[in-house]
Amino acid sequence: MQLFTFHFKAMGGPCKVCVYENDESIAETLFQKAQAEVLRLETKYSRYLSDSIISQINQSAGQNDSILLDEETAQLLAFANTAFQQSDGLFDITSGVLRKAWDFKGGNLPTQNHLDELLLLVGWQKVAFSGSHIRLPVKGMEIDFGGFVKEYAADCAISVIEKHMLGKPVKALVDLAGDIAVTSFANQEPWSVGIRDPKSSEEALAAIGLESGAIASSGNYERYIDKDNQRYCHILNPLTGWPVLDGLASVSVKAEQCMIAGVISTVAMLKPRKEAEKWLKSLGCIYLAIDKYNEISGTYKK
Repeated sequence: MQLFTFHFKAMGGPCKVCVYENDESIAETLFQKAQAEVLRLETKYSRYLSDSIISQINQSAGQNDSILLDEETAQLLAFANTAFQQSDGLFDITSGVLRKAWDFKGGNLPTQNHLDELLLLVGWQKVAFSGSHIRLPVKGMEIDFGGFVKEYAADCAISVIEKHMLGKPVKALVDLAGDIAVTSFANQEPWSVGIRDPKSSEEALAAIGLESGAIASSGNYERYIDKDNQRYCHILNPLTGWPVLDGLASVSVKAEQCMIAGVISTVAMLKPRKEAEKWLKSLGCIYLAIDKYNEISGTYKK
């Protein structure tokens, strides 16, 4: 078997599809189908596209009429609702408006007054969601699938590959800017997934073997402000508007679905370090955590 690797860009970052195959044309077809699925979801759910379903919902905020949802969107919102409930409000898809207070490019911290104004627009519990309809009651409220749509896309891309092969085992991996899903079959040799050093984009600090399912990572190294020896990262607590200052530097979680792994890793980043690790252990999940001193802990196996 030969390894074929295909690169593309989507959802704001570098992506790749890796396929072991004897036939290059089959590998190319699998890549094209996986890429098309990722781009479909980007077009449908990007807040940057004015005609996406997310933009339509956000543009209707404050109006009396609700938006009728297609089945896929309704299921994703139901997932977000469950994640909100089970995380005690830490995973909240209405919290994207907080970005308006944070100038990560300029390196300026927000004022508390600005955050307080935006926090009035945050709170999934305020949203009228029936399962088939949604209404944002306050003008200026938004929902944002950025916290899990990339992970969902990785799951969907792998599903498309497996369906195209009609039950024939194929060893493939989809990597969407570090959110990774792989095909699964008996006795598959694991992929070795490198875990980034939070202090160096060029180095891997550890590796996790992935024979099936998915791995998602969250960290304080993508967008941040360093000020007075303190790092303020882009993962914001929807209850306060601020990142957790005594939390982990990064968390990588292994799960059957990338979407589930992504929610767990995000919520863990929104808890103080000791509380995060206690919570991760209580879930019984496989994880790797890195603290601000680059100390590694977790239940992972290399």
